[in-house]
Amino acid sequence: MNNPERILEAYKELWSNRTLSQPAKNESEQLAEAIRIELKDELTHPRTRVSRDAKYFLAIKRICNSSLEESEKLALIEQFNHVMEQLLEEDKRKS
Repeated sequence: MNNPERILEAYKELWSNRTLSQPAKNESEQLAEAIRIELKDELTHPRTRVSRDAKYFLAIKRICNSSLEESEKLALIEQFNHVMEQLLEEDKRKS
């Protein structure tokens, strides 16, 4: 599925309590930012945050167990993979 608007809607279905960035950004940028925030667990108090790997695992599990269409599930997983790869690259550059 290559429809950024539909992928963003699928994300909103699974993470309905999340607020997204400014509407001035396009759907792809909003989705990437939302996933980055989710993986970094930024909406949780710092003392109770879990690791990025744990958040990734929980997100993939949530997607797989959802009632979304298979194409939507795959598209969301691809987006999570893409953002996770970016975060890992950022970590490499920092060290």
